[in-house]
Amino acid sequence: MSNLKELTWEHHSNAERQEFVKYLMGGSIDPKLYATYLWNQFPCYEVLEIMAKAQGLLDDFPHIMRSKSILADFRELWPQDEKPPEHTMATKKYLAHMKTIMNDADKLMAHVYVRHMGDLSGGQMIKKRIPGKGTFYDFEGDVKETKESIRAKTNDSMANEAKICFDYATELFKDMMQYVPK
Repeated sequence: MSNLKELTWEHHSNAERQEFVKYLMGGSIDPKLYATYLWNQFPCYEVLEIMAKAQGLLDDFPHIMRSKSILADFRELWPQDEKPPEHTMATKKYLAHMKTIMNDADKLMAHVYVRHMGDLSGGQMIKKRIPGKGTFYDFEGDVKETKESIRAKTNDSMANEAKICFDYATELFKDMMQYVPK
């Protein structure tokens, strides 16, 4: 069994300690602020899921894909007559990084582990506190089984790439603070 959780705990904890996470968990995040966050999450998940699917990494749990539900949640909350915001620097850097690992199944799986396991775990607490339907955090099937399926595809050698993914999440949380009213 992989020790990935323990090997990445410090980076995981650092991401969770970011100021923007308090807005997510606070229960009164402005719908437009949350939509901006979703707009930055969407391309990250979309590229990861396309690459992971091409490597066959999602064959055992295709229901885990989040990008379409993220986009639906964004569209629900963002004013239709307004142009979406620019992506943050963290989002742009993440997308550039993903191009460098697109053919490395283990590195892609490390990102699936960080992002999707987070949604299956802490995402369930976030769902109760955000505006809109929150379909981003709705999963088909048994959540526990899905987590076990993801864990079964991980190994300790993925730790460095998982840490990189947590660092990009931390950067996004920091970048999001520019949108928080002072």
